[in-house]
Amino acid sequence: MAIDTTLCYELAAAALFFIAIQFLFGRILRKWSTAPLPPGPIGWPLIGALHHLGAMPHVTLARMAKKYGPIMYLKMGTCDMVVASTPDAARAFLKTHDLNFSNRPLSAGSIHLAYNAQDMVHAPYGPKWKLLRKLGSLNLLGGKALEDWAPIRAAELDHLVKAMNELSHRCELVVVPDMLSYVMANMIGQVILSRRVFETKGSESNEFKDMVVELMTTAGYFNIGDFIPCIAWLDLQGIERGMKKLHKKFDVLISKMIEEHKVSAHERKGKPDFLDVLMDSQENGDESLTMTNIKALLLNLFTAGTDTSSSAIEWGLAEMLKNPSILKKAHAEMDRVIGRNRRLEESDIRKLPYLQAICKETFRKHPSTPLNLPRVSSEPCEVNGYYIPKNTRLTVNIWAIGRDPDVWENPLEFIPERFLSEKNAKIDPRGTDFELIPFGAGRRICAGTRMGNLLVEYILGTLVHSFDWKLPDGVELNMDEIFGLALQKAVALSAFVTPRLSLNMNA
Repeated sequence: MAIDTTLCYELAAAALFFIAIQFLFGRILRKWSTAPLPPGPIGWPLIGALHHLGAMPHVTLARMAKKYGPIMYLKMGTCDMVVASTPDAARAFLKTHDLNFSNRPLSAGSIHLAYNAQDMVHAPYGPKWKLLRKLGSLNLLGGKALEDWAPIRAAELDHLVKAMNELSHRCELVVVPDMLSYVMANMIGQVILSRRVFETKGSESNEFKDMVVELMTTAGYFNIGDFIPCIAWLDLQGIERGMKKLHKKFDVLISKMIEEHKVSAHERKGKPDFLDVLMDSQENGDESLTMTNIKALLLNLFTAGTDTSSSAIEWGLAEMLKNPSILKKAHAEMDRVIGRNRRLEESDIRKLPYLQAICKETFRKHPSTPLNLPRVSSEPCEVNGYYIPKNTRLTVNIWAIGRDPDVWENPLEFIPERFLSEKNAKIDPRGTDFELIPFGAGRRICAGTRMGNLLVEYILGTLVHSFDWKLPDGVELNMDEIFGLALQKAVALSAFVTPRLSLNMNA
């Protein structure tokens, strides 16, 4: 039976009228409560402020915060969203009201990429999420686990240094993100699967890197269907189609890893790896994992575990190539502390304050995650004198906090020395100091915070200590960004390297 066209128009007009009334009067009615909503742009009926965001939402939101303040309210389609853009605002949400904002909103990314939110990143706050975090911390991401797999990190860095040395001998460029994705995937693969994921760097590892970048970019998009659910089925931006296609590719890869792992079980008798621990947790009574949980967790580890750290290292190297005096100071510190007769070791890092300052300054200016993964309020609350409705999405603009002129002097300049001053020397990027929260903070802080911080310091330090770096003649360094869950360089960093250490150290 055909539906009358006039009726369709009337229904559409009625729906738009209802949404407009709800949008306009809902905001007014909330102001009659004891506290007002935070200030923010009025927006348009139906779409709200969605049209404001553009291709660089972190930049747009930072600019808007200068007008509306550190806590800003936006109507995004039919959803409420609040943005925190200063350390004090972030502290209010992620510390004072952390429990109320401990869940994540359901989104196309969590549904189509993260196995319907069955992973550690998107799972609802509760027993299953706590089990995933506990297993990850005890066996992979926590302090003791990181100590246990230190030899694996050292061995994989050996492979990386040798590969770069070969490129140097052939006078070939090092494409930094490709090399980093390769080494980090193998580090994680050794711990999770007891094997290197890629035996040689080539088309397979490059395809994996491209898949990871695509996932982190796509998952960062502001998808219209997430904010206007009634039109989600239209997939106006084509985002969900891309997510479904990419998910199939990752699912094939992860399923293959799991099947190959089962076949080699006899080789690991008495020496279980992380996947063995996860598989055993399928039979843990009330707190058990499904195979979907396991796949989703592996996806978390192989994507966020490789991309966020590699992007930070790439930005750090790029800033040093842009500021050769910084690279020279880093070399001088390392030569003084380590010398040139051996490679940098993890135990050296604590004796290298300038290297640590470079890493902190990289996290400040180029945070791996410019906007934290959104959270959502379970109940209405009052934050710093403002009323926050139930089901309000929270976004913390980590990028804006790192460039806040009220917090940082000359925030657009890359100045590692700022972290050597008495004022900033004790600032820790692992979630306790809200001036620098590249991994987030609170209950939903990135589970891999310890690992990410260590990998950036160790790998960046090794690359700087082991090699001199030089851009190709006539090439101007491009420092433009591409927005996503991870902040990518628009143009991959490529450079020539020359070994600095004794030949047998870099061989």
